[in-house]
Amino acid sequence: MSSGPSGPPGSGLKSVRRSPRLSPQCSGSKGGQEEKKGGHSLQEVKRRGRMERSREEEEEVNNRLKTLDLSCRSVASGTGLVYSEIFTHHKNLWDSSHPESPDRVTSIMEELQKQELLSHCVRVQPREATEEELQLAHMKHYVDLMKSTQTMTESELHTLSEKCDSVYIHPESFQVAVLAVGSVLQLVDRVVSSELRNGFAVIRPPGHHAQSNESNGFSLFNNVAIAARYARTRLSVSRVLIVDWDVHHGQGIQYLFQEDPSVLYFSVHRYEGGSFWPHLPESDSQFVGSGRAEGTNINLPWNQTRMTDADYITAFQQLLLPVAHEFQPQLVLVSAGFDAAVGDPKGEMCVSPQCFHILTHMLMSLAEGRLVLALEGGYNLQSTAEGAAACVRALLGGACPPLTPPTAPSDSALQSISRAVSALYPHWACLQTLEGSSLANGPVIRATVNEQSTKPTVPTPSVAIATGLVYDERMMEHLNMWDRHHPEQPQRIFKIFSKHEQLGLVDRCRRVPARLATEEELSRCHSVQHIEQMKATAAMKPRDLHKLGSDFNSIYINNQSFQSALLAAGGCCSAVDHILTGQVNNGVAIVRPPGHHAERDYPCGFCFFNTAALAARHAQNVSHGAPLRVLILDWDVHHGNGTQHMFEDDDSVLYVSLHRYDNGTFFPSSEDAAPDRVGVSKGAGFNVNIAWSGGRMGDSDYLAAFHHVVMPIATEFNPGLVLVSAGFDAARGDPLGGYNVTPEGYAHLTHLLMSLAGGRVLLILEGGYNLTSISDSMAMCTSVLLGDPPPSLMTPLPPPHRSAMTTINEVIRQHAPYWRSLRIHIPESVRVSLPALKHRGKRSSKGKGRKSEESRVDRPLLPPTGQEDLTTEPNLEHLMQGFASLDISQTSTIHTPGTSTAVGGARPKVRLNPEVTCDGEVKAESGEVTPEQSQSAEAAAVAVPESVASRDVATGGAGAEPETEGACGWSKTQTSLELTCGGQTDAPLYVVDPLSWCPHLDAVKPLPRSGIDVSLPCQDCGSDAENWICLTCYQVFCGRYVNEHMVTHGVVSEHPVVLSFSDLSVWCYLCEAYVHNQTLFQAKNSAHWAKFGEEVPPWS
Repeated sequence: MSSGPSGPPGSGLKSVRRSPRLSPQCSGSKGGQEEKKGGHSLQEVKRRGRMERSREEEEEVNNRLKTLDLSCRSVASGTGLVYSEIFTHHKNLWDSSHPESPDRVTSIMEELQKQELLSHCVRVQPREATEEELQLAHMKHYVDLMKSTQTMTESELHTLSEKCDSVYIHPESFQVAVLAVGSVLQLVDRVVSSELRNGFAVIRPPGHHAQSNESNGFSLFNNVAIAARYARTRLSVSRVLIVDWDVHHGQGIQYLFQEDPSVLYFSVHRYEGGSFWPHLPESDSQFVGSGRAEGTNINLPWNQTRMTDADYITAFQQLLLPVAHEFQPQLVLVSAGFDAAVGDPKGEMCVSPQCFHILTHMLMSLAEGRLVLALEGGYNLQSTAEGAAACVRALLGGACPPLTPPTAPSDSALQSISRAVSALYPHWACLQTLEGSSLANGPVIRATVNEQSTKPTVPTPSVAIATGLVYDERMMEHLNMWDRHHPEQPQRIFKIFSKHEQLGLVDRCRRVPARLATEEELSRCHSVQHIEQMKATAAMKPRDLHKLGSDFNSIYINNQSFQSALLAAGGCCSAVDHILTGQVNNGVAIVRPPGHHAERDYPCGFCFFNTAALAARHAQNVSHGAPLRVLILDWDVHHGNGTQHMFEDDDSVLYVSLHRYDNGTFFPSSEDAAPDRVGVSKGAGFNVNIAWSGGRMGDSDYLAAFHHVVMPIATEFNPGLVLVSAGFDAARGDPLGGYNVTPEGYAHLTHLLMSLAGGRVLLILEGGYNLTSISDSMAMCTSVLLGDPPPSLMTPLPPPHRSAMTTINEVIRQHAPYWRSLRIHIPESVRVSLPALKHRGKRSSKGKGRKSEESRVDRPLLPPTGQEDLTTEPNLEHLMQGFASLDISQTSTIHTPGTSTAVGGARPKVRLNPEVTCDGEVKAESGEVTPEQSQSAEAAAVAVPESVASRDVATGGAGAEPETEGACGWSKTQTSLELTCGGQTDAPLYVVDPLSWCPHLDAVKPLPRSGIDVSLPCQDCGSDAENWICLTCYQVFCGRYVNEHMVTHGVVSEHPVVLSFSDLSVWCYLCEAYVHNQTLFQAKNSAHWAKFGEEVPPWS
C-alpha cells in the first residue's frame, strides 16, 4: 500500500476540493527559485520562521509554566490565625452562666496550643472595622445605636438587650464586635492578596444572625456578611461563597444577600419544621433567593436531631460541591459554628472533629484555596475547641482523619437533601444531572454493610504532609524493538519525572526506592503459569518474543519487560509499605508498564502484572487485625478489565472505574465494562463501572460522576487505603482517549480522594500517551498530594454532557440498592416542569486571584458528533506513525492492520457504509470516491448541512455498529456518503469523507472573545477572494489559489489546522486531509454564525 501523503485514507485519491496546502508548482519549486510575493523565497521564510519559532517556543514554555502555576503557587502559603484577649471582654453582666461566654475563645486557643498547631500558624493582628465598613451590611442608625452603648448604664444595656431576640450587651461589646469584624477583614485582605493561603478568626461575638438594623441571636454585627461585601466592593472579588454550618440558620446573612447573585449562601441547620430557633419559615429549603439571585440561597434544614458525619458529608458531596463548582467562587467564607458538634447542649447533633476537618478540606478545593473561617456558635467548650482545632489542622494541610461509623446517611438526611436539591433543580445545571426517581428504598442489600471502624494503622499525623515518590529509570528498558513509535514508550515516565524535577516537586517528595516484586507477591493475583511464562521472556530470542507478543492482545515484549514489570509492581508495594507504616502520608508511583488490563493468567493491553491489584493484596497482607478495605479508583480512559475480574466477588475491595465504553466498542471491547456489572456473590455492589458512551468527556463530566457517584459510595465504603489506577489517557490531547480532562481537573479529583482513608492515597501510573498531557496532569496531582490547593477550572464551567448524565443516572440506578448515599429522590413533577436553565452569563475570571483564570470553553455544551463511533478496523499504525515523543510536527503514513481480539468475548460488529438521501434515509453501500465522483465533492460537502452529515453518520444506518478496536485503537472510517436528491439517483453526489480525528487537534486553541469574522481580508495581501483562518493563532490569510499566504503561515508557524471561510471546512496540513471532529465545533459554529446569522445545529 502506498504510504504517500495522498489525501483522506480509504479514498486512495487526493481530494480535489480546494485546500490551502502547497500547490504542485510551489511544493516542487526547483532550487528555491520560486519567489513569494514580497521578494522572499519559501526556503528563506522557513529559515527565518525556525529562528522565530525557537524564540516563540521558549516563551510559550515559560507562559505554560506560569499557567500551570505549580511551583509559584507556593507564594500563597501560610494559615493566618487572628485572636485577641479583647474578645474576652464581651460578657453578660446579669447572667454569668450564659452559654456565649469568653471561655469559648480561650478554650479554643488552649486546644490549639495543646495540639501544637499555634506554632504552625501565622499570627495576624486584629484591627477595628471602620464605621464605613460596618455600613456595608448595617444601617447607619443601627451602627450609631451600637456605638452609643459604650456609655450606657447596666440598666440601660439590659433594657436595650431585652428588646432584641437572644442578645446581651456589655459596655465593651461595641469595641469587641468592631474588632471581630476587623479581624475577619484582616484575613480576607491577606488571603485575597495571596499573602496567606487561608485563615481562621477566633472571634466573638458571633455574627450570622445580625441583621441590617438589629441585633439577634448573640450577634451584634454580621462579621461574615461584612467581609463578603468588603471583598466584593473593595477587593474586586466577583463571586463569594458563604458556607454556614452553625446549627442555627443564619437568617441575617440570608436577608442581606437573597437578592444578590454575586454571593452564594449555603446553610445547613437544624429546623424540625420550624420548631427550632429562629423559628422562621424562610429557613426552609424552598427559599432559594429572589430576582436575579434566584437559586443562590441554599437552605438545607435538618428535621431531626443526632445528625451524623455521614449526613453532613453527603450534603456537601451531593449538593454544595456541585453547585459551588458551577458557581466558581473567588473567595470562600465560612460561618464556622460548632454547635452541631457532638455533645453540644443546643445543637444536639453528632458531628465529630474529624468531620469538621473533612468539610474544611472539601472547601479548600474551591477558589484556589482562598478560604477564611470565622467562629460563630458552639457551646460545649471541649467540642467547640476540638472542632476548631480540626479545622485549623485542615487549613494547615494536615491529612484528613479516618471516619468513624456510621458512614451511610440517615433516611431523614436523604429526605432533606432531596428536598433541597429539588428546590434548586431549576437553577443549577449540575443538579439536573440527577434524575432521582425510581430509586431503591429500604435497607441496603449488599452482603456486608462495612460499619466497622477503619482504624488508622499509625497515630494521627502531624500537619506536615510527606508524599512518597517511586521512580526507577530501569523501567525504561521495556521497549518495543519493532516499532519505536509505539505509544506506550519509555519516555512516558522519563518526561513525567522530568516535569516533577522542573517544578521542584521531586525535592518536596520523599523518594521511595523501587524493588523487584517477589514471585510470592505476584502469585496473590496471578497464576504460576503466567508468572513463569513472563519470566522466561528474559532469555528469549527476538523472533520468539515477537511471536509470543502477537499471541496476546496489544502486547509487545523484550528481554527487559519482565524485570520492568517486577519493578513496577514492587515499587507500588514498597510505596504501600511506606504509607501504611506512616513514613509518608500518600504517594505517587511513576511506573511502567501499566497494569490494570493484566488478567490473572495472561497479559493484555500493554500490561503484564496488575500493579494496582497487587498493591491492594499486598496492603491487605501486611495489615493486622480486620481485613483492610481498599478502594481502587481507576480513571484511565480504558476499563481495567483485569482489576475488575480479580475483585468482582470480593467485598473487601471496592473497584470504581470511569472509562470510555461507547456501548462496548472501545477497548477492551467487552460488556464486562458496562454499568450493570456490579460484582458477583458477596462482591455485589462493590464493582462500579461509570461507562461513558458518546460525547467528549471533560472536567464537568468527571466531577459530576465524583460528586454524585464516586465519593458518596467511597465514603460509605470507608476504605483504609485508596489506590488510583491513574491513567492520563482521558486527558486533553491524548491520541487514544479522545477526551478532554485537564490537569486542573485531575487535581480536583485527587483532592476529593484525599478526604478518604485518612488521606492514605497512592497514585499509580497506568496509561496516557501524550507526553505533555501526562506530565502536566500527574505533576498537578502530585502538587495536590503535597498539600497545594487545586487550581481553578475553566470559567464558566460547562454543564455535564447529556450522555454523561445518562451514564451517571444508569450507574445510580444500578447501585442505589447497595449504597444508601445514592438515594436522592427528585419528584417527577419537578423534572417535568423544568424551565429552560437561565443563562448566567459569561464570567470574567480576571482580577484578584493568585492565578489568572482563562475564560475559555474547551468543548461545546452540546451533544457529541458521534463520528468517532463510526469505526471500522482499528488503524494501529495510523495511530503509531508520527508518535515518537508524540511530536505533532510529524506526518503520519497510513496502513490498515487487522482487528485485535476483544477482551471478554465481545462480538465483532457489523460495518455498513451509509448512503444519505435528502429525505434522511440512510442506505448501506460500499465504495470509494472515484476521480469523477471527487470532482463534485466540494459541491456535495457544501450542500449537505453539517448536522445532517454528522447526525446521520452517527446513527450508522439501520442498526450499524462500529467494530471493536485494539488498545491503540483509533479506528479510521472508510465510509463514503452518497447524496441523492428528490429520487434522482442517476447522478449521485459523493461527499468527501473527512478524518474523524487527527493527532494535531491539540493545536486548536480556544476561540478569541470576539469570535470569528469571516469578512476579514488576508493580513498579508488584503485579498478577500479565498481566505482561511488559523485555529491556533486566529490570523487570516489567503489560500493557495490566491497568494498562498496561509500556506506560508502554516510552514513558518507550524500551526497545522485551518478553517475555510468559503465552506467552513477544516484542513490539517500535516495529515494532508480534511478533519471533522467535535473539537472544531466552536470554531465552525462561530464562523457559521458570522456567515449565515445562525448557529450550526447541535451534534447528535
